[in-house]
Amino acid sequence: MNKGKLYLIPTVIAEDSHKETLTSPIKKAIQEIDIFIVENIKSARRNIKKIFNEKNIDRITFLLNGKHDKINLEKDFLANILLNKNIGLLSDAGLPCIADPGAKIVSYAHEFQIDIIPLVGPSSIFLALMSSGFNGQNFTFNGYLPIEKRNRIDKLKYFEKIILSKKQTQIFIETPYRNNQLFESILQTCSNNIKLCIACNLTSSNEYIKTKYLYEWKSKKIKLEKKPTIFLLGCDI
Repeated sequence: MNKGKLYLIPTVIAEDSHKETLTSPIKKAIQEIDIFIVENIKSARRNIKKIFNEKNIDRITFLLNGKHDKINLEKDFLANILLNKNIGLLSDAGLPCIADPGAKIVSYAHEFQIDIIPLVGPSSIFLALMSSGFNGQNFTFNGYLPIEKRNRIDKLKYFEKIILSKKQTQIFIETPYRNNQLFESILQTCSNNIKLCIACNLTSSNEYIKTKYLYEWKSKKIKLEKKPTIFLLGCDI
C-alpha cells in the first residue's frame, strides 16, 4: 500500500522575510500539498500565500493543532496518509517541533512507518547560538523560565553552576512583554564573570545580536519589550 508522507515545513521568524529565509523545497511543498496541520488558520493562510501566491487557499484542508484544538490522529491524519495524501505540518514561526508543537504527530507517524520529510528553514534558537560565541558542542534549550521570582532566581543560579562547571550554554526565551524583567533578573542574580547574549528580531531588518559580560550589560540601557528575543548565558570556551 502506498502511503503519503509527512512534511515538516518551516516558516519565517520575521515578518516579510519569506524570500530571504525560505528555501525552494518549502515553496514546492506548499505548492503540492493540500492538507496542512497548523496552529492558527489565519496566520497559516497568510504564510502560505506569501510563500506561494498562486496557491488556491479554498482547496486546502486545515487540521487545527493548537492550544485549544487537538488533531484526531487516527481520523484526520492517518486516514489521509493511507489514501496516499501528503500532509504538511506547518509551523507558525520557525521550525516545526522545535519550541513548537508537533512532536506527538511525528511520533505517531513513526509508529506507522510513515516517511518524515524535514525541510530546512530558520530557527531563532540555533541562529542565536551560532552567533553568540558560546559553546555549541554542549548546550541546553530550557524554554520559558519560571514566572515566580524566587523560582526564577533559583533557576538562574542553577544555570550559573552548570555554565561554570561544564561550560554548557543555557538558552531560554520569555514572553516579549516580560523581556525587560527577565533581563533585570539576570543582571541581579548572576555573577559578573558570566556572559549574556541577547539576540532579538532575528532575520529582520532591525536584527540585534550582542554578547557581553554581565558587568558590561549593567552599564547599558536596552529596551526589549515586544521584541522576540532569545537569551543565552555562557562563558569563555
